[in-house]
Amino acid sequence: MTYCLGILLPEGLVLAADSRSNAGVDQVARVHKLAVINKAGERVIAILSAGNLATTQSVVTSLQEALGSGDTVHDLYTARSMFEAANMLGNKMRDVVDHESRYVQPYGDPSATFLIGGQIAGENPRLFEIYSAGNFIEASDRDCFLQIGETKYGKPILDRALTMRSRLDEAAKLALLSFDATIRSNLSVGLPIDILRYETNSFSAENVATLQEHNAYWRELRQNYADGLADLIARLPSAPRNM
Repeated sequence: MTYCLGILLPEGLVLAADSRSNAGVDQVARVHKLAVINKAGERVIAILSAGNLATTQSVVTSLQEALGSGDTVHDLYTARSMFEAANMLGNKMRDVVDHESRYVQPYGDPSATFLIGGQIAGENPRLFEIYSAGNFIEASDRDCFLQIGETKYGKPILDRALTMRSRLDEAAKLALLSFDATIRSNLSVGLPIDILRYETNSFSAENVATLQEHNAYWRELRQNYADGLADLIARLPSAPRNM
């Protein structure tokens, strides 16, 4: 299992993924689930993946190898919009699953899901979720975040605190708290966390960080949040005996 999160705001995007891959309780690996494609001054495209690891790696690697080829079906450098980029990703996933599924299905589920977000010159940042069928939905001002993988533990804090008026740094903090909740409740999600904060119209992918267990900010954030929750609960009125 995995957890990936994308947040779309007027200021830009926050995109984050954990790094744990499980093939049983004694086969735990760390893999990259966030891939960033950058063409300076023109486009930044980030792809986050969940599901069958062989499927996701095949899809992402194929798209990376097609960069600069001029292939209007697979080359993300030729996409005129993030909508076209989402279509390319969905089509590539269908190709991979169609080719591999009859060999993989006797041993497990070959399907995968993706988030793709970024900005291409001429339009605002956009964010899409690609389903296992290859079709997709887009984030909007009414639903400004999308999740894939193990989503249920990290969703409540986003529902309560994240709005389209949130600043980019505030959204990054909420994203990490969402990961903290997920990691605390599900052993199949784990560090390190790769996180990209993309500022609108910057066309730069420089603001990428990898948070390990020893990261000072990560440790402080988790501890202060836990202490704050404990203090808040202590100050709430006790439940009456006859409610």
